[in-house]
Amino acid sequence: MNTLFILNDAPYGTERSYNALRLARAVGKIEGETVRVFLLGDAVACAKGGQKVPDGYYNAGEMVRMVGGEVRLCGTCMDARGVSEDQLVEGARRSTLKELAEWTAAADKVLVF
Repeated sequence: MNTLFILNDAPYGTERSYNALRLARAVGKIEGETVRVFLLGDAVACAKGGQKVPDGYYNAGEMVRMVGGEVRLCGTCMDARGVSEDQLVEGARRSTLKELAEWTAAADKVLVF
């Protein structure tokens, strides 16, 4: 089964992206499951490396790194927020709306957060 997670919210302020990343990681651990994560809008900040958070608080960048599947970011959204590819956590890559469309067409399930 191929599941696509599309995230739109910033990494902090609400727990929507946090919960989506938690679920993506959990689904990815199920045998036979393939997980892909696409970050749009303010969610591109989830994949930014070097995040400093208070002790005991989740680090969205580390969560993205541990998803266990492919992680792509909207290039236009990255540009609008001044995020460059060299700032991304390991495993996350710049992408396009065309790739998101292809992933959506290939997915068995699409979950939007």
